[in-house]
Amino acid sequence: MTHRLINTLVPYLSSWHVLLGGVIIVYLLSSWVTKKILVRRFGAEPCSNTIDDGSFGLRSCRDLIVAKNKGTLMDLVQNRFYESKHPQNPTCTFMVMGNQVIATKDPENIKAVLATQFNDFALGDRHAQFKPLLGDGIFTLDGEGWKHSRTMLRPQFSREQIAHVEALEPHIQILAQHVRKNKGQEFDIQELFYRFTVDSATEYLFGQSVQSLCDSSIGMDQEAVEFDGKKDFAEAFNTAQAYLATRSIFQKLYFLVNNTEFRECTKAVHRFADHYVQLALEATPEEMEKHSGYVFLYELSKQTRDPIVLRDQLLNILVAGRDTTAGLLSFTFMELARNQNIWDKLKAEIYSMFGHGENSDIGSITFESLKKCEYLKAILNESLRMYPSVPQNFRVAQKNTTLPRGGGKDGMSPILVRKGQSLFYAVYATHRSQEIYGPDAEIYRPERWFEPSTKKLGWAFLPFNGGPRICLGQQFALTEASYVITRLVQLFPNIGSGNVEYPPKMITELTMSVQGGVSISLS
Repeated sequence: MTHRLINTLVPYLSSWHVLLGGVIIVYLLSSWVTKKILVRRFGAEPCSNTIDDGSFGLRSCRDLIVAKNKGTLMDLVQNRFYESKHPQNPTCTFMVMGNQVIATKDPENIKAVLATQFNDFALGDRHAQFKPLLGDGIFTLDGEGWKHSRTMLRPQFSREQIAHVEALEPHIQILAQHVRKNKGQEFDIQELFYRFTVDSATEYLFGQSVQSLCDSSIGMDQEAVEFDGKKDFAEAFNTAQAYLATRSIFQKLYFLVNNTEFRECTKAVHRFADHYVQLALEATPEEMEKHSGYVFLYELSKQTRDPIVLRDQLLNILVAGRDTTAGLLSFTFMELARNQNIWDKLKAEIYSMFGHGENSDIGSITFESLKKCEYLKAILNESLRMYPSVPQNFRVAQKNTTLPRGGGKDGMSPILVRKGQSLFYAVYATHRSQEIYGPDAEIYRPERWFEPSTKKLGWAFLPFNGGPRICLGQQFALTEASYVITRLVQLFPNIGSGNVEYPPKMITELTMSVQGGVSISLS
């Protein structure tokens, strides 16, 4: 019976195979012809730097996920540019999950995507990929929604808001207790920085800190105020972001990454934010006035009373304000601990400006005075160069268009970008390009920022994105990082490096951090 059924179906199956094969051939031929026509119409040249993994990009997707888990994703991305017959071309194409994507580290192409051809590109599927956690916020929206978000948020990052560095000092004192309890022995400072920044960020954004640094190890307990979502917030927030990063790798198949853990973590984060949003919406005029000018949420609630809008924007800003600063501080102290000469020069500058130990003049550490610390600024620039907080990003073409370079054997001709095609710009690879930064591009050297060549970098240095979507909070982040570094240098004159692998393996989610932590000693 079975044999008879199979024999009956074989002709039909064969017909379907032929039909399917024919459809695929017609589609590929049509796509090839259309591309040829568009290339000629736009005066473009084919990209010479093309990588074919022979599996329609399935292998590329697997390699990206494996590298991400191993902490070598940025190395993989950087090496992609050298894996073809024309590695001198800083732009390449390859397949990911059946979609041909363009990757570039060319500053001219990045400038076109983010500024001069801004309207040709959009976020594509990012809204759908990130929506479960971040909703409709400034980092997930395009068009009018994005413009409205930016207009609403811009006043919250005014100079007056950024200047309130004294609000960080109570958190510094708690952080210092964690450092002292190690009595000069090695400890993971990255873990403390992530707790510090979530404490300071939630106080600034919500009006109350989650107090993650307050624990029994230093004889402190969190305030008794407890509510659903508070206890698990920090861990849930980290886990949910990891899933968002994987969803972006899956491109249009992002919906496959949607398991129970992801959904539960998202719910926990939302419960946490909803609690504070409700407090703000129920606040009396007297309570609103009390918080005026200091709490992001209360200022924002004057512009909208929609609880979902408030929650989404708060979580969008929290991703940027918390994780980027923690990562920047972690990479900076990793390098300071490895380079005693840099530490000594920084210490000399800070001591001359603000004193040290019992003679520290904390009141003189302000937004304005921190900007005068030239070597501190050079250190932060060098950390952001080698370890940009957002090491890669992407856009999707809104229409058939071109990029200025990438086509032809020399890579200097325009390259076609088809409507709907994804384009990755690899800031990490740009920042480590020897053609731009010289033969020591892989070496941490703050002194390069006093050299004439760095004055002409333009779009080759992009730690906070660029163009209309340039980061609103860049001065806020730099001020916080500067204050933390200054106070720790004042409090702890001696630094030592632990047994840290170098170059470090890196966790690459929405932002970047050191895999395995940053082991140092401070005393």
